Amino acid sequence: MKRSIENKETPKKLPFYKTFMGALLSIIGVCIVLYFVFFASLAFITGHGEELQVPDLKGKQLSEVFQSLEQEGFGIVIDSTYEPELPPLSILDQQPVPGSTVKPGRHIFLTINKTTPPSSSMPNLINLSLRSALIVLKSNKLLLGDTVVKPDMALGAVVSQSFNGAHVSPGTPIPQGSKIDLEVGGGFKSTRIVVPDVMNLTYDVAVSILSASNLKFDVVWEGTITDSSNAVIIYQLPEGFDENQEPVAVEQGTRIDLKVRQNP
Repeated sequence: MKRSIENKETPKKLPFYKTFMGALLSIIGVCIVLYFVFFASLAFITGHGEELQVPDLKGKQLSEVFQSLEQEGFGIVIDSTYEPELPPLSILDQQPVPGSTVKPGRHIFLTINKTTPPSSSMPNLINLSLRSALIVLKSNKLLLGDTVVKPDMALGAVVSQSFNGAHVSPGTPIPQGSKIDLEVGGGFKSTRIVVPDVMNLTYDVAVSILSASNLKFDVVWEGTITDSSNAVIIYQLPEGFDENQEPVAVEQGTRIDLKVRQNP
């Protein structure tokens, strides 16, 4: 009996790229290629080397710079506030700051001056020094108008505030940028004046005489006063005459103490 001899085929050798090591090296090679391709194209993607310098825009009119900024590739974002001393639509602030280097398409944030001033409440400046009044005006975005010095004991202090020629009370709405006129006390010259003798005069007459002499007064009312026009002065200090019946002289602005009683 003959044995059949089986021919065993010799296994074929796999190509290197199909082996584990070949596949691993292929993956590594692809990764290296992608790495270099990515970084080679990064400059193109990010616009590397294409940079713009931010111009100085402060103080310029919006109409002057709007079109040129768009042509240079900047985006524009606008906000507004109000500064009374600067022209409407002028540029007050910008971000990024002038001289900064940015990519094309970067937004420039502009703060411009409003065309219509908002309103502020009129502050109370009475009895403030002129320097303090200026600070308060500025903080409320109001401007100083005319300053008039008038004789008053409140030396250097504000004694009156007005707008457009009329007294303006604290809390009154007023457009920002308005000019506020102030009267400031200049004190009194060192001129001595004779104290008027107002004893037994009616209250209204006595007050007129003292005011015309630039003298102040404090009043104490005695008893029931039904008609001030008939009330008379029963006491004053300083008096008009001393013990020798010589006229008494005082500085302007001196306060005179008065007592008033209804004329019986």
